[in-house]
Amino acid sequence: MKRVVFVALSFLLSLQIAAQTLKGTVVNTQEQPLQEVNILNKKTDAHTHSDEFGKFMLENVSKGDTLHFSHIGYESKIFIVKNNEPLTITLQSKSIALDEVILAPTVNALNVITAIDIQTDPVNSSQDILRKVPGLFIGQHAGGGKAEQIFLRGFDIDHGTDINITVDDLPVNMVSHAHGQGYADLHFVIPETVEKIDFGKGAYYADQGNFATAGYVNFVTKERLDHSTIKLEGGQFDTFRLLSMFNLLNEAKHNAYVASEFLATDGPFESPQNFNRINVFGKYTGYINATDKVGVTVSHFTSKWDASGQVPQRAIDNGLITRFGAIDDTEGGNTSRTNILLNHDKMISDSESLKSAAYMSKYDFELFSNFTFFLEDPVNGDQIKQKENRTIFGFNSEYKKVFYGDKINGHWVAGISLRNDRSRDNELSRTLNRSQVLQRIQLGNINETNVGGYVGTTLQIGKWMLNPSVRLDYFNFQYNDALVTQYQTQKETNAIVSPKFNVFYNTSDKLQLYVKTGKGFHSNDTRVVVAEQGREILPATYGFDTGFIWKPTPKMFFNLAYWYLYVEQEFVYVGDAGIVEPSGETRRQGIDLSYRYQPLSWLYWSVDANYTHARSINDPAGQNFIPLAPDFTLVSGLNVLFDSGFYGGINVRHLDNRPANEDNSIVAEGYTVADLNMGYRWKDVSLGIQIQNLFDTDWNETQFATESRLQNELAPVEEIHFTPGTPFFLKASLQYNF
Repeated sequence: MKRVVFVALSFLLSLQIAAQTLKGTVVNTQEQPLQEVNILNKKTDAHTHSDEFGKFMLENVSKGDTLHFSHIGYESKIFIVKNNEPLTITLQSKSIALDEVILAPTVNALNVITAIDIQTDPVNSSQDILRKVPGLFIGQHAGGGKAEQIFLRGFDIDHGTDINITVDDLPVNMVSHAHGQGYADLHFVIPETVEKIDFGKGAYYADQGNFATAGYVNFVTKERLDHSTIKLEGGQFDTFRLLSMFNLLNEAKHNAYVASEFLATDGPFESPQNFNRINVFGKYTGYINATDKVGVTVSHFTSKWDASGQVPQRAIDNGLITRFGAIDDTEGGNTSRTNILLNHDKMISDSESLKSAAYMSKYDFELFSNFTFFLEDPVNGDQIKQKENRTIFGFNSEYKKVFYGDKINGHWVAGISLRNDRSRDNELSRTLNRSQVLQRIQLGNINETNVGGYVGTTLQIGKWMLNPSVRLDYFNFQYNDALVTQYQTQKETNAIVSPKFNVFYNTSDKLQLYVKTGKGFHSNDTRVVVAEQGREILPATYGFDTGFIWKPTPKMFFNLAYWYLYVEQEFVYVGDAGIVEPSGETRRQGIDLSYRYQPLSWLYWSVDANYTHARSINDPAGQNFIPLAPDFTLVSGLNVLFDSGFYGGINVRHLDNRPANEDNSIVAEGYTVADLNMGYRWKDVSLGIQIQNLFDTDWNETQFATESRLQNELAPVEEIHFTPGTPFFLKASLQYNF
């Protein structure tokens, strides 16, 4: 009888253990918390992730269950559950291995692509960090200090009108900017400080608001350094770069470092760019107690440059200038930005958390351009100045609650955000020789406020995951025109509701099927908003993605998606007039393909191919092309990473021919460019070389169909104007870690 009672009690105890919740913490070998570690119960297929404190909680864990802990850049770990006591799991860093990558049932499983790419081919310039986003192309067309032109999903996004860009959730896009709506200058980011690139294509994410139509990108900087670093680079065209990164604190609970960068180059142009940039960045992260994590980030950036501008094809054809010459070499500018960012993460309970951030940015911008040469002013030329002095204040906060049930697990979130931009003396003027103001076209003060809120949930029901959400944005636009005699505040307000719904089906940890749907929007310039008296100022976009993420073998990663996007109203920026013109409804659809393969432990192959069909809806066939919209792009790379210390890679990017105007009578020529890098790492020293444009291809980095007139011409001509791409460019680097 006693034996029967003992067996019964043991059985009841085992049932109790089976129903227990397992809690734990994941740390690295320095006992620093690791977030976003994937924890999978191989018996039940239940999963979770570690949070900002390295903590995790897993329901319905039984004695004998096998847990798999994985994180890109760390060695996976298997743990057999013995009891329900809290765990501390330590992961060791290692070279990336694709066979250890697990497809967790998350909304943004595609982020594993950029995580793989950063590990196998680290970023080396502020341009590289944007190119890490699959399918995203960039182009520079006014010296190294101007924000890059961006192409994604059949959009010529200009400098950011249809992509939301942030750094540590600090906004980069500038609303109602002196040069263009959504202007996104990422040059204040030191590339070596970037640890993670969080991206999503489409308008399917409730925490992403204005400009997130083609997608969003959030660059996450490192919270700690593995070591201090000094890096020296030098190359052709009088190029010089000095990087320093110093550990100030590197403890289990407190980390702090500072980084600085100086970059100078003349570029390949006949008129030297005289470009230089200074970056200073400092970051502190600390766990002040078991439930509170704080962060402080301070950065300052300043840059100045000269530019040769865009050159007309006819001037080269008739021998007036070379590809690297200039019609007006007095272009250029200067800009600076100072950022202060405060973060606070709060664990309210085991199932509740609160993430908050407050920021302030001080920004100055002055740009001189000449797009049309002598079209408007045959005597002085058509040089213009765009200038502003801006202050940005902002705050955002997100509450998250995790819940568990017998058949449904998941979490729900609710967030709010506030952003206020105050741009003083926002100016557009006609100038001469960057010194004399000939005519002021626009001058005034802009005050634009965006308040946003969202709520959503993620429900996991067996192999299914549902993610419905809705977002509300309210805008207050105010403008004081300094060119009118009587003081007046012109004001307009508007709001937009953006629902989203995503469905995922994870057949296993090797295959995820998904359908993402959502409504997004992009705002217009405040000056246009008040001029239009609030009409059509927040045009919406509607779209969906459907596809799959698949690991057909342990060493392969494959993504294929079909997508569709309808835009209520496109905006075209007219720089010399200082206006943003509406250009009607558009429809885009396409196919995205990404492939990663690691056939050997030291060899990585990557492919990103993107096809888009983009057309205007309101125009007749043959007249409905969208200028500069890419229809096909391809990026592929082979990278090697040996344990002995040798590394290297060759990367090729291809952009197909595309229409430069609405009837495709003017074509922007495509290009194929290859880059090479290689080097060797000793214990504390690294030596490397980089070659941009390995085969010295003549290629046009940015192109526009522009009507212009040269000084000796009687009539204007519309044709391709372009900025030549970098020729063969060799630079070397020497790095010391300590």
